[in-house]
Amino acid sequence: MIDTTKAVVFQIANEEYAIPIENVISIERMENVTPIPHLPSYVKGIVEVRGELIPVIDMENILYNRELAVNDASRLIVLQSAEISFGTLVADAKEIIDLPPDKLKQVGFLTYAKTSYITGVANLDHRLITVLDPAILVESLEGVEDIKDYMKSRN
Repeated sequence: MIDTTKAVVFQIANEEYAIPIENVISIERMENVTPIPHLPSYVKGIVEVRGELIPVIDMENILYNRELAVNDASRLIVLQSAEISFGTLVADAKEIIDLPPDKLKQVGFLTYAKTSYITGVANLDHRLITVLDPAILVESLEGVEDIKDYMKSRN
């Protein structure tokens, strides 16, 4: 039997992305974000989820350099990396799917330092889904050490 990866598929702009389910703590509605001054523009603020304060990052800002327009479909995907829990604001959390290894392809630009968090592209029945590694993503963000320090001082 071939091992498949379960992943949460979400939408940013008109594109689909996926994050392996083992990194996902929960998927929440976007509510009551407290803005924090002097943090990078991709940080919307902090929010309390299940008793823990976590930073909220705007995935559209990170991927496309523009702010996500929040609406009823917007979701907060709460993720855990080795050092920090954080919420990723996305246009829509669509589904949980299986990604068979034979459908995952490496693409040439993955060696580009600014996109090292892209682990591959899943080619599934006329859908291309870009697979992200949230640990590499969060570590690649400018100013992430300041965010970690701030969150440690708050918890």
